[in-house]
Amino acid sequence: MAAASSTIFLRPLRRLFERALDSGTYACYYRSVSLGVPSWTALLPAAAAAGSAASRWKLFGAVCLQRLPVLSQKPTPLEERFGELVHQLDLENSLYSDHELRLQEEAERMSRKKDDYDSDEEDSAHQDIITAEDLEDSWEQRLKKVRTSLVFQEMDEKNLSSVDRCLSDNLMLLAKQRVGEEDLWLLPQQPWEAGETLRQTAERALASLPGADFKATFLGNVPCGVYKYKFPKDIRTESCVGAKVFFFKALLSKDHHSKTQEGAFMWLRKEELSDYLRPAYLKQVNRFVFDI
Repeated sequence: MAAASSTIFLRPLRRLFERALDSGTYACYYRSVSLGVPSWTALLPAAAAAGSAASRWKLFGAVCLQRLPVLSQKPTPLEERFGELVHQLDLENSLYSDHELRLQEEAERMSRKKDDYDSDEEDSAHQDIITAEDLEDSWEQRLKKVRTSLVFQEMDEKNLSSVDRCLSDNLMLLAKQRVGEEDLWLLPQQPWEAGETLRQTAERALASLPGADFKATFLGNVPCGVYKYKFPKDIRTESCVGAKVFFFKALLSKDHHSKTQEGAFMWLRKEELSDYLRPAYLKQVNRFVFDI
């Protein structure tokens, strides 16, 4: 009985193999089994959709050029009081300097001269020597020159286009950029071009500024921030809905002496940015700009 049943089940298989041998081909019949891992051909539509979504944004590279402080910050009232106290303690516990000893010697010599204790030889020996009082007078003249230069620095602080303003603060460069039909104060930016990195775009944005040859050092190849916005509805299209601006930090070189055009650039402190940047743009800039 078992042999008869096995013969019944094997008979269709034997006929199938006989047909394959007669035709001279070997056919393979199998059921496709899905293991839950899509093939690479199945991923092509998704990749194409992602690429089309990424191309809907126009890319820009912008540079955040900073001028680091040149002078130390002005002391606070508490720091001034503490400095005066430390100076007074040092003065009370210190020894006389060479200049102070020289002043005492000259005072004693002048007193002896009044009493006619000095001889003619001693007068001739000290005739061509510069006294300590003469040195103090020359130092006073040098101090006046320094004060004059400080007055010029105070005048530069009011000139927003001068890179020499606010020498004790950290300054950032803003440039007047044409966006659509408006002229806005922004960080220098340029649209990305195929074949270049975003950092190269930011470097090109700095080099393309008219009338200025800035020497700067870029800090890395990774953006420090990004600002995304959509175009107005009247100019928005399905292929381009908005723009993404990637910011790169750079430091102005110390040996920079280029003069910028007045009205085209501004060097501002962080607290002054709110007067010129739009709130949404300023919010993204404040995330990576810090006072030093």
